Amino acid sequence: MHLNLKNDTTIDCHLQPIYMSFNSLGLSQALLKAISKKGYTTPSPIQEKAIPPILEGYDVLASAQTGTGKTAGFTLPLLHVLSENPKEKFRPIRALILIPTRELAAQVYANVKEYSEFLDLRSAVIFGGVNQKPQAATIRQGIDVLVATPGRLLDLQNQGLLSLKRVEILVLDEADRMLDMGFLRDIERIIKMMPTKRQNLMFSATFSHDIKKLAQGILREPVMVEATPENSTVDAINQKIYRVSKGKKSGLAIKLISDGNWKQVLMFTRTKHGANKLCKNLVSANISSAAIHGNKSQAARTKALAGFKSGDVRVLVATDIAARGLDIPLLPHVINFEIPNIPEDYVHRIGRTGRAGASGEAISLVSADETSYLKDIEKLLGFRIESDIMEGFEPDPNASTEPEKRQQRQGRNSSKNHTNSRSSGGNNSRRRQNNKRRG
Repeated sequence: MHLNLKNDTTIDCHLQPIYMSFNSLGLSQALLKAISKKGYTTPSPIQEKAIPPILEGYDVLASAQTGTGKTAGFTLPLLHVLSENPKEKFRPIRALILIPTRELAAQVYANVKEYSEFLDLRSAVIFGGVNQKPQAATIRQGIDVLVATPGRLLDLQNQGLLSLKRVEILVLDEADRMLDMGFLRDIERIIKMMPTKRQNLMFSATFSHDIKKLAQGILREPVMVEATPENSTVDAINQKIYRVSKGKKSGLAIKLISDGNWKQVLMFTRTKHGANKLCKNLVSANISSAAIHGNKSQAARTKALAGFKSGDVRVLVATDIAARGLDIPLLPHVINFEIPNIPEDYVHRIGRTGRAGASGEAISLVSADETSYLKDIEKLLGFRIESDIMEGFEPDPNASTEPEKRQQRQGRNSSKNHTNSRSSGGNNSRRRQNNKRRG
């Protein structure tokens, strides 16, 4: 359907027929050959709903949870449209795919390369944390599709190393995370560099108020497609909670991994410091582990992820930002060492497992100070998650249920020197907290 984003009402209807195979979607033979090579035969719901209107030239606002195949949902029709109208000699950037994180940018680029194997199209990926010279050199040779993170894109554009004046299709992937990470102003600056006449595609895990507001300023009478209920979790994921004392979380995590002989586990912490500390504790227990977060170099993050995928690293410890976009096939276990204070992040985290129809297990270790976070998550999900207590790792009955930061704030307010602590020290504390949230 077409969505009027100002009053959220339907103004036209674009009915979607039910397709049984990729052959029915209208994609070129070259793309069908690439899809077949990857072993795909039946489109996922988001692909089935999004591909036809994109091929017809409509703007699209799509909601799909992690692991539903949304990348192919916009990549395949984008490549089809570009290949139908090839550009000779010099190739200007004709399609821009904006991505919030380095890992996700690399994954989307890999998909673009795979799907365009039998097409005369060139693509490139650019992101920060690595030398820009090879990226700039590739762009100078001429490319059709650019996958980019906002920061590096603006850097290269400001240096005059790329132009967006010929962009025909703009894709905003993980738009909700873009906003969470504070990229709104960057997105607005980038949009001003492109022609006003272009096709716009926005993919998000949620249709929040902020997402609809962003869409209203970018999309023109978009077709809205939704593969799953907003903020839903994959049915194949077995979710469970262990109530545990805060100081016993590491021990419980080690016991679960060791006793279960789990070979591939993705663990989440809220902070970079927490990720490093947990990784150290796991290594001390002879569990091979690596951490990825914002303070790690891109080379270190790539190495850690490669080791995790190959099986050399048994546990990958990550913050939310660093883990967004990780594509790990058949990942069996996710552990929330600390549950997130943003409920939607829980859905994104556990969506790393249970992908492409596979089963998965998501376990959360919840201490007393995370009680309010858990209530918010269960309210979002619409049900209570199964809870248990493991002998020897019982929760502390005397622990406060107030969130840790609130406890710290109350402690500062009750101290004698609270006036001084609200000056430069308080500002430093807030800056540290903001850095932690950035992952």
